[in-house]
Amino acid sequence: MKIGIIREPDFENRVALLPENIKTLIDLKVKVCIEKNAGTRAFFSDHNYSDIGAEIVSRDQIFSDSNLIISIHSLTNDEYKKLKPGQAILTVYSPLTNLQLVNTFVDSSITSFSMDMVPRITRAQSMDILSSMATVAGYKAVLEAANHLSAFFPMFMTAAGTIKPAKILILGAGVAGLQAVATSRKLGAVVEVFDVRSAVKEEVKSLGAKFIEVEGARDDSSAGGYAVEQTEEFKQKQQQLIQDHAKKSNVVITTAQIPGKKAPLLITKDTVENMLPGSVIIDLAASTGGNCELTKNNELLIHNGVKIIGNSNYPSTIPTDASKMYGNNLINFLKLVIDTNGILKLDFEDEIVRGTCITHNKTIINERVKSIKI
Repeated sequence: MKIGIIREPDFENRVALLPENIKTLIDLKVKVCIEKNAGTRAFFSDHNYSDIGAEIVSRDQIFSDSNLIISIHSLTNDEYKKLKPGQAILTVYSPLTNLQLVNTFVDSSITSFSMDMVPRITRAQSMDILSSMATVAGYKAVLEAANHLSAFFPMFMTAAGTIKPAKILILGAGVAGLQAVATSRKLGAVVEVFDVRSAVKEEVKSLGAKFIEVEGARDDSSAGGYAVEQTEEFKQKQQQLIQDHAKKSNVVITTAQIPGKKAPLLITKDTVENMLPGSVIIDLAASTGGNCELTKNNELLIHNGVKIIGNSNYPSTIPTDASKMYGNNLINFLKLVIDTNGILKLDFEDEIVRGTCITHNKTIINERVKSIKI
């Protein structure tokens, strides 16, 4: 089998696999080709790849010669049309909200894998690209907030007087939120965290932050670690509590997302207008609509003296380590689907393979996607 790795779009600095990952694939008896300059923005040259044994080729050659094509970002519609029956694609294409593309793969007999659909189970943690990239995002969000804030993060006691520590409010205690807590605490800030999932309370407290709790949340024990939709009464209580804490905070970092749906609205325009001038909102859910009513994806805007930064692609700003984490996740998954002869072999009895594979042999494999289609 030949695997092809393509160069990401110009806005992306990561690469799907690093040279160290290529060596692992070659050891699995797989041939690897990589598009020219694919790793340059992550600080890996073509020579780094060719020295390991990868073939440096054009993008067109990857589409014509590869059995499995790997990328981080979804391809263009024109590129999907270049795929031939029997080829496979491993990327992130959000199949729950991109059913037209799912249909295209079914009609064209393309085997497609979407890494955002890896089941969130213990055995799949080493393949979970969402958690890996959320770790990067949570870390970098705090650094950007500190860079834009008009005050210090830590407390200082100086001859010029005492500087109070910054107050940080983090909405959502998933992987990104918890990493934001840890980084904020290391920088000396006072941190409060809100999450509808009561199960994360102890994790938040163990990192030295205060957990804000709203009574009456819907049970989330069967949601696989994700947030669930809440009642209107709960949302009203939640909104009031968030506003009460946000207007006292110097920084608000929002991370709440629901798979396959628009991000929940947590910070209204009214809340922003009641916040301290000079404060900062970092919205990590910007690409799915944002948790702040005023957020615009990939933009920084100022409203009533408050900076609102919408950024859902912080991993691109730390391309070397983010690529390393992403690549290791991919390799751990590929080991499940490549047999001892270096051939793609899919065991649909395996929950991880069945969940990550969206289409195969003109059939929708993933049950969540299939249920939406039905």
